[in-house]
Amino acid sequence: MTALTVTHGAPVGVPAARPARTRHLVSVPTGEAAPTATKGAVRLTRRGRLTMTVATLALASVAGAGVAFGGQAAAPEQVTVETGQTLTSIAALEMSGVPTDDAITRIRQANDLSTSHVHAGQTLLIPAS
Repeated sequence: MTALTVTHGAPVGVPAARPARTRHLVSVPTGEAAPTATKGAVRLTRRGRLTMTVATLALASVAGAGVAFGGQAAAPEQVTVETGQTLTSIAALEMSGVPTDDAITRIRQANDLSTSHVHAGQTLLIPAS
C-alpha cells in the first residue's frame, strides 16, 4: 500500500541543483514497506555545544577552586605569656598581618578568655591568621 503526499521542492531521493518552486506528488511507502529510521550519530546543535562548553568550564572552575582553596588549615600556635607582656603586645607580635583589635578578639575566643588580662606563665593558643 502507498500514500501520496505533496512536497515542496525536488522529489525525495533526487538531489536538487537549486530549490524548485513547483509541487510534486511523491509516492511514500506505508506499513511494513516503510523504511525504518536508522540510528545515526548524535548531532549537537549550536545551543547544545554551548551548553556542553559552559558545563565543562563550570566543572573545571569548581575543581580548580577546590584544589586552590582546599588546603589544610594551619594548626594553632601556643605561646607562653612572659612577665610584662599584655594581650595587646602578644596579638601585635604573633598576628602582625591582622588588625590588633581583631587579633585580640580571635585570641580571646580561641582561649575562652572573658577579659583581656593575662598573667605570666599562662599558655595561650594563637589562631592561624
